[in-house]
Amino acid sequence: MSADRPAPSPALLRRLLRARDRMDAASEEAWPVQRLADLCGLTEAYFARAFKSAFGLPPHRYLLSRRIERACALLRDTELSITEIALRTGWDSLGTFGRTFRDITGSHPAAVREQLRRETPVQALAGMPLCHLMAAHRPDLRSAVSEKRRQAAAATTATSDTHSDKELT
Repeated sequence: MSADRPAPSPALLRRLLRARDRMDAASEEAWPVQRLADLCGLTEAYFARAFKSAFGLPPHRYLLSRRIERACALLRDTELSITEIALRTGWDSLGTFGRTFRDITGSHPAAVREQLRRETPVQALAGMPLCHLMAAHRPDLRSAVSEKRRQAAAATTATSDTHSDKELT
């Protein structure tokens, strides 16, 4: 919760938790703000502000984090194709899934599959509670995907400018 805003009332928090629980249970479904707001009996704008205040992320970013989290688990634990994983986690387009996945995790799905399988043998996961396992692999979405793209582009431009300056001297 942000420091400058008061904590939501218990009644409002229960409504917001209901929406968050629905997204967690069916993250592959479409969850537009209107649907979530209707579920809580709130207006879209009020719901979006209250959700971000209560959970630290806007509803869309929260949903993206759950979808990527689920995709990582499927990459690690199954032999499903990347296309099948994209469809099972709520994306209609393999291109959008791949681009968003790469923007959030820093790697392509196939590379993440290899990395996760190297780092976490299945036997080591046997006794670990699922909630801890999911939290450990939860992506950081405090900044928007578009912000991450802009930052990466700026870093690339800065690097190429530095190389150009060295060539001139």
